[in-house]
Amino acid sequence: MSFINFSSNEIQCKIVYYGPGLCGKTTNLLYIYEHTNPDIKGKMISIDTRGDRTLFFDFLSLSIGKIRNFRIRIQLYTVPGQVTYDSTRKLVLKGVDGVVFVADSMAIKRRENIESLQNLKTNLAEKGINVFDIPLVLQYNKRDLEKGNIPLLPLDVLQKDLNNDLHVPYFFASAINGVGVFETLREISKRVVKSVSLKILAKR
Repeated sequence: MSFINFSSNEIQCKIVYYGPGLCGKTTNLLYIYEHTNPDIKGKMISIDTRGDRTLFFDFLSLSIGKIRNFRIRIQLYTVPGQVTYDSTRKLVLKGVDGVVFVADSMAIKRRENIESLQNLKTNLAEKGINVFDIPLVLQYNKRDLEKGNIPLLPLDVLQKDLNNDLHVPYFFASAINGVGVFETLREISKRVVKSVSLKILAKR
């Protein structure tokens, strides 16, 4: 749930990057952080776990307008992808306003993608959130590997596995090269701001 900070005249919106282990969630956040104006971003925090980590930082969005004259501060989080850290994933999802699900395009990761999306749905449901009611964007990452000899999942398979019932926007990406990273961020940010605006207006 978004937080209104009256002292700074800001509304803070939380976006979580979710997906299987090593799919590119951290790479997305690192690229965004490294290419965001230092004057509008906070410090990046990293919580290391064995073989995985949780990252988060925030930045003041200057490109998606205001909500009732409040500036919008976006908080970006990643979750650890390994099943071992499901309790951490649940904790990070607390107060979430929108989700980017990062899928690994490698063919050998097909099952992990499906299981991770189901895990997202389950963890949201535990918090009383229907996956169809929260802003959600899919990112099909590691498309740059198609130039090599690594078999990748074609779009129709990714869509069938992950987006057949959701019908949400999706983006091809190569997070390590920055391809599709900001396009994904802009889309989820717009959807979150629209959703938060409607909730705030409904309370007045």
